[in-house]
Amino acid sequence: MTLTNLIIILVQAGILVNLMLVAAAYMVLAERKVSAYIQNRIGPNRVGPWGLFQSFADVFKLYLKEDIVPAAADYKFHALAPVIAIGVAITVYAVIPFSGPLVTIDGVQYGLTMAPDMNVAVLVVLAMTSVGVYGVALAGWSSNSKYSLLGGLRSSAQMISYELSMGLSVVGVVLIGGTLNIVELIEQQAANGWNIIYQPLGFIIFLVTALAETNRAPFDLPEAEPELVGGYHTEYSSMKFGLLYLAEYANILASSAIMAALFLGGWDAVPFVDEAALLGLEPTSLPMVLMGHVIFLSKAFLLVFVFIWIRWSLPRFRYDQLMNLGWKVLLPLALANIAVTGTVILIIEHFTK
Repeated sequence: MTLTNLIIILVQAGILVNLMLVAAAYMVLAERKVSAYIQNRIGPNRVGPWGLFQSFADVFKLYLKEDIVPAAADYKFHALAPVIAIGVAITVYAVIPFSGPLVTIDGVQYGLTMAPDMNVAVLVVLAMTSVGVYGVALAGWSSNSKYSLLGGLRSSAQMISYELSMGLSVVGVVLIGGTLNIVELIEQQAANGWNIIYQPLGFIIFLVTALAETNRAPFDLPEAEPELVGGYHTEYSSMKFGLLYLAEYANILASSAIMAALFLGGWDAVPFVDEAALLGLEPTSLPMVLMGHVIFLSKAFLLVFVFIWIRWSLPRFRYDQLMNLGWKVLLPLALANIAVTGTVILIIEHFTK
């Protein structure tokens, strides 16, 4: 690797991380605005025009707050947990292909994503979602608080239960595409139609499990204010709390982007239509790539709105209901979806030989 390549990669990583953090901060503002609309309130409207600078004010406030650590807490792990949470959330973005490459420098193509064409990208995404539980569990344990510990234990059980169904819901997409490369899966959808047409059950299972994996209502039992004060982040303040909070929203955006890529055609605007040929442009031309970014992010933020909409519409599950849904409903449905998908593919291959 040349020095030029290294500098470009570092700049690329810096841009991606900062864009993700800004997007996560503004998702907090979007949630407050949408919840206000649902509840017939006004929402933030004082800091900047239409309250657009409220997120920056919140971050500045958290930065200036005192970092309080309980005397009996394990300081090292207490400080490490938010870093793990936000680190895992950021890592997922390295393999999400927002669109094709934007520029070519010294024969190397560069885009918004660090490693968009990774052959095992789907496995990397699932692996990162599995590692994410360590940040939350460590935050609950290291605080040495009963409320935090119960929140961490709840989150561990919840995330382990639902990540199995999440992984199985993607198997149907992989069977249809025959690859673990997300770019290839998107290109196949552009030619053959979006996977949500062929895998509607898989999409629904992934959406529900994504809600549970990100600890979003109605699956927010690890936080559960009525009985656990604040759950695993009860003993956190200042920017440590801010990092845990941002990690949740970064994971929501990542889950939405993954669903957009695997089920909604990624940067493809209309299923079964070649937009580049329709517009008379090359697929790798800059206008097509920029349009692809806009389309992909529009789909992702539409799914983010669905996350927010669900949170402010449904009440929290009881813990037994949450476990029953994960093990007795979603897991059997995901297994049945794989069996049906595999059978249909075998029948089609048999009659098309």
